Amino acid sequence: MGTHVIKMPDIGEGIAEVELSQWHVKVGDLVVEDQVLADVMTDKAMVDIPSPVHGKVLALGGEPGEVMAVGSILISIEVEGAGNLKDSDQLPTPSKAPAAPEKPAAAPVAAAPQVEKPAPACQAAASRPAQAPVARDANERPLASPAVRKHALDLGIQLRLVQGSGPAGRVLHEDLDAYLAQGTQAAHGHSAPSAGYAERHDEEQIQVIGMRRKIAQRMQESKHRAAHFSYVEEVDVTALEELRIHLNEKHGATRGKLTLLPFLVRAMVVALRDFPQINARYDDEAQVVTRHGAVHVGVATQSDVGLMVPVVRHAEARSLWGNAEEIVRLAKAARAGKAAREELSGSTITLTSLGALGGIVSTPVLNLPEVAIVGVNKIVERPMVIKGQIVIRKMMNLSSSFDHRVVDGMDAAQFIQAIRGLLEQPATLFVE
Repeated sequence: MGTHVIKMPDIGEGIAEVELSQWHVKVGDLVVEDQVLADVMTDKAMVDIPSPVHGKVLALGGEPGEVMAVGSILISIEVEGAGNLKDSDQLPTPSKAPAAPEKPAAAPVAAAPQVEKPAPACQAAASRPAQAPVARDANERPLASPAVRKHALDLGIQLRLVQGSGPAGRVLHEDLDAYLAQGTQAAHGHSAPSAGYAERHDEEQIQVIGMRRKIAQRMQESKHRAAHFSYVEEVDVTALEELRIHLNEKHGATRGKLTLLPFLVRAMVVALRDFPQINARYDDEAQVVTRHGAVHVGVATQSDVGLMVPVVRHAEARSLWGNAEEIVRLAKAARAGKAAREELSGSTITLTSLGALGGIVSTPVLNLPEVAIVGVNKIVERPMVIKGQIVIRKMMNLSSSFDHRVVDGMDAAQFIQAIRGLLEQPATLFVE
C-alpha cells in the first residue's frame, strides 16, 4: 500500500491561495475515482476537487474556512501500489481532520420511506416512526439549508437534536415537523416547544466562510471604494406585458417562455449604444476606465450559498429567446453550484431583480469594477391619469445605482430614461 497526496490545484488567473469551503469526506472514508472530495472557493466561484484515485482517506489538510496556498497538500489517500508521496511532502496530521460524530448505540434510526412525491408536512410527520433526539456533539453543525435553519430557529428547535432524513443526514423541513409531532424530550429534559409564545433562549453562532465570506468582502469593498448614487424611475410596462404574454401564447411551446428579464437585457443593450460610458469597468488603482463594445450582462441570482452573478456574454448578439435561454441556463448552474469560473466573471454591467419580492424601491450595490447596476422592482397595478382619464396601468420601478466617480448624474438619468422609453414602446426594442 502507498500514499497518494492531492495538492491544492492551480485554478488559474494568478491565484496564489484559495479558501477551503467544505469537505465531502472524512478520515477513514473509502473514495472512488472522480468522487468530489472538497469544495474550494476562489474570488469568483466554487470549485469541486475530485479524487483521481480509489482508496481510503488518511488525513485532511485543512478545516472549512481555512485559506490554503496553491500547491499545499489538501488530502492524503491510501492506495494500492506505491502512491505519489515524495520525501519533500509534508503530510497533514490526522489530528486536523474532523472526527466523525459518535452516535448512541441505543437509538437506531429507521430509514426514511422512499416516496415518489413529497407528502404534506402533517402527513410526512405522521408517517415517520418515533425517533429519540439525536445526540450530536455540541460543536457539530448538522447539514441543513438556510431555509431549514431559519424554520428551526422560528420553532425554537435545536437542529443538533433532529435526525435528518436527507442525503448525508441533511435535516429537511419534514424532519422538523416530525420532531415537533413526536413531542420528544430535548437535550436537558425540557419539552420541545409547540407554541409560538414559548420563551426562547437559544443562540446559534455561524462561521462566515466560503461564498458568504466572499460576498461580505465584495459588498464591503464596493461600498468602501465606489461613490454610490441611486436613481429611481417608474415605468409603465402595460404594453410590454401584453407583448410578452402574446409571444408566450404564440411561441412559448416551441421557443420557451419569456420572463421580463430578456426584455430588460434587450433594452439595456439598445440604450448602451448611446451611453458607452455606462457599459464600463473602472480600475481605480490604475485610474483607467475601460469602455466595452460587448455587453456582458451579469444577472444577479440567489442560490443556497448566497448571491451569485453569472454572466450572459455578448447579449448584444443574442435574440430575445437566445438571452432568455442563456439566463435560465446560467441561473440553474449557479443555484446548483455548477457554474464555471468564466461564467461568473467578466460582466460589464449587472441586472438585479427580486421578482415578486422586488418591493417598490431599492438601492443596489455596485458589482465592482463595473460602474452601473440596473435594479428591477415588482410590477403593480395602479390608477394613472392618461389624457385626462383615470386608467389602470401596470407600473414598475427601476432602482439603479452608479459609480459617481466616473458616471455623471445627468448621464445616469438619461440612460434610465432611454430604457424607460424602450420598455414603454416595446416595438422600438427591435427597430434598427
